[in-house]
Amino acid sequence: MLKRAARIILVGPPGAGKGTQTERLIKRFPELSAISSGDILRQNVRERTPLGIQAEAKMKAGSLVPDNMILRLIVNELTTRGWLSDTSLRPYSLSACAADASAADQSADSGFITSDAQGSKYSYSDHPRASFILDGFPRTAAQASRLDELIPINLVVNIDTPSDIIIDRICNRWVHAPSGRVYNTTFNPPKVPGKDDITGEPLTRREDDDPEVWKARLKAFKETSEPLLEHYDKLGVLTTVSGNTSDEITPKILRELEQRFSCAETMNDTA
Repeated sequence: MLKRAARIILVGPPGAGKGTQTERLIKRFPELSAISSGDILRQNVRERTPLGIQAEAKMKAGSLVPDNMILRLIVNELTTRGWLSDTSLRPYSLSACAADASAADQSADSGFITSDAQGSKYSYSDHPRASFILDGFPRTAAQASRLDELIPINLVVNIDTPSDIIIDRICNRWVHAPSGRVYNTTFNPPKVPGKDDITGEPLTRREDDDPEVWKARLKAFKETSEPLLEHYDKLGVLTTVSGNTSDEITPKILRELEQRFSCAETMNDTA
């Protein structure tokens, strides 16, 4: 069990297994929720909310969705869940009244704390049920600074997996395109080489699973992530876990969460 809210960001290069770690953390700590900025964006586009309409127009024009718009989507999501409160501003959606009501209903026992980060007017819940892993944002130090004004992240996990391991993993990856099932000839091979286990249909390689493409992606990630990690290191919330596989990394992340957020009884039970 968590004894207080864990607000987590996983930072790691593409192919490092952040999705796998998120699934395992949620299974171990049911209080955690996965919040994906990409999923929130797509949901708002589908539901034709005012922000969704604006974002869709940007994307159709070939532009990136601005940081300010992503932050407003995150504000709305956290407010709707009752984990964030702002008495001076209303939530950014068509269902503002419903969101206000949700926040009010849950705030009584949520342990709300007024944030003083850079003079923020937001109040956030420190209740264990207000725990989340935020995916897709922030990706830069500038975005992290903007997020600090909204809600304080209290654990950033830097997943350190060597580039050659990631490239080897990607080069051995095969997929069943119709279903999305993924195989790896090194650690998760198909029962019959080149064939999907369920349908028997042929497996294929993704077009971008090329070593040179991935070397460029990993280099770009390193250049972007270093200032981001430095930002969170200065705030004292950064920890780095190293390993070549997800199975090596998972216990280290779990141990970090237990030390920072779990009750002593829980830590003893899981020791």
